[in-house]
Amino acid sequence: MNALAPALEISGLTRSFGPMRALDSVDLVVEAGTVHCVLGENGAGKSTLCHVVGGSLTPDEGALRLYGEPYAPRRPADALAAGIAMVHQHFSLVPTLTVGENLRLLRLRDLPRRVARVREEYGLDVDLDARVGELPVGVRQRVEIVKALLREPRLLVLDEPTGVLGPAETDALLATCRRIAGAGHAVVLVTHKLGEVARAGDAATVLRGGRVSGGGPLAELPPERLVPLMIGRPAGTLDAGLAGTIGLPAEPGAGTTGLPAEPGTGTTVQEPGGRTGTALRLHEVSVRRPDGTSALEEVSLEVGFGEIVGIAGVEGNGQSELMALLGGSLAPTAGRVDLDGHDITRVSPRGRSRAGLGVVPEDRLHEGCVPRLTVAENLFLGRLDRFRRHGVFLDRREMARAADAVLTGHGVRADGPGALMSSLSGGNQQKVVLARELALDPLVCLAAAQPTRGLDIGAVAAVHTRIREAAAAGTGVLVVSSELSELLVLCDRISVAYRGRLLGPVDPALPDARERIGALMLGAHAPDAEGESAAPEPMG
Repeated sequence: MNALAPALEISGLTRSFGPMRALDSVDLVVEAGTVHCVLGENGAGKSTLCHVVGGSLTPDEGALRLYGEPYAPRRPADALAAGIAMVHQHFSLVPTLTVGENLRLLRLRDLPRRVARVREEYGLDVDLDARVGELPVGVRQRVEIVKALLREPRLLVLDEPTGVLGPAETDALLATCRRIAGAGHAVVLVTHKLGEVARAGDAATVLRGGRVSGGGPLAELPPERLVPLMIGRPAGTLDAGLAGTIGLPAEPGAGTTGLPAEPGTGTTVQEPGGRTGTALRLHEVSVRRPDGTSALEEVSLEVGFGEIVGIAGVEGNGQSELMALLGGSLAPTAGRVDLDGHDITRVSPRGRSRAGLGVVPEDRLHEGCVPRLTVAENLFLGRLDRFRRHGVFLDRREMARAADAVLTGHGVRADGPGALMSSLSGGNQQKVVLARELALDPLVCLAAAQPTRGLDIGAVAAVHTRIREAAAAGTGVLVVSSELSELLVLCDRISVAYRGRLLGPVDPALPDARERIGALMLGAHAPDAEGESAAPEPMG
């Protein structure tokens, strides 16, 4: 090991999947003692690059060097032996085991001491007795990060690690990245949030279409220069209000265009048929976890036709259980769920889709799609009857044509409708799931958890537009997001999930809406219009 050599050098890296070239002659240098950010749109090749460095993919061409020595991993074990720890977008934990049992699979000496050190140094605490499959997505991500840090890596690679973390956890993780770099090691941070880049990074490399479109020291690359490198057009062409969502520095209430953002732009409208009233209603719904503890406590919530309602809050406060309840995979222990006035409390997930309830779950890979099926099959899950010939045979050619139109309309990058869902990047998988739910006919209500998680800048703007269009057509929309800036831009009103209940709601048009919501996230009562403290409401 050469102490003066870069931590990682990549030269002429090329990797193809069939006719699709994911990486094309990529050069990248990560200096020791730095945090190097890798940016790019969905499908730009970021995750493929991570998989090559981590040993789960071998390159077609190119060479890698690690601290001056040739590095050619053939499997993930080679990367681990070389001192590289990876945190991928999709979890590697065994859901049926506890956190402690997952960590013991690492076969590390003195595991309790290492866990205590990670807790003390990085502020990342985990419950060793909790079963992984019962944990919220954000907590599972925290376990993945702890698992990587237990190995005391000299190069840590993080692929979109903060998408499922709350603000405090994100701050802790970015501080962790800085500490690792400060100890002389290196971090590769893949992210689409430019605010994180500015706070944690020393240098950046931008990928577009599998090629390096630019990069260098971040002191020489302000956000307004990074955005064109990522999306191929100026930052000023993006929607107003998008800046806060992706972490672009902006004046309060202003988007990347410099125009004032309009909180609560999804104003209540009538459907074309003049429909008004309630699209979705939860009445005093409660959910108990397998251990008997309360996940949701007498939750009441209404979403009107043409209304966008937001739920903010730190992960683990009942949002996951609420979405599982709406999707039909979790039954309430008490209460009722109505869709357009009809009781769907005990209706199957397929029956809910047919009734017009679209659900985008937070875990798109394991809950939102079937990775082993094609993109076209995932797009039309539950609706394959429309492509039946003579009631028996499936017209795959017609299904592919219909899928291709959807992929084009939603900007999904895939090797055609026949590509396996597992071959898509995380962001493109998210686009497919959202496109499928938006295409329901009828679409009475759309419930979306973290709808822009892992999406690039342009895709975030497109998703916001789709949500607004759905509301403008009369669909009720419920958005659960850890991105407060996103909710402030999209929603008519925002409630905060806190320990299985909802506090609020808060009008996002209020000048101090962000501060009010922040207080509610800490469990404080919602202040009324005169500034007095009002009693917290049940979830609704």
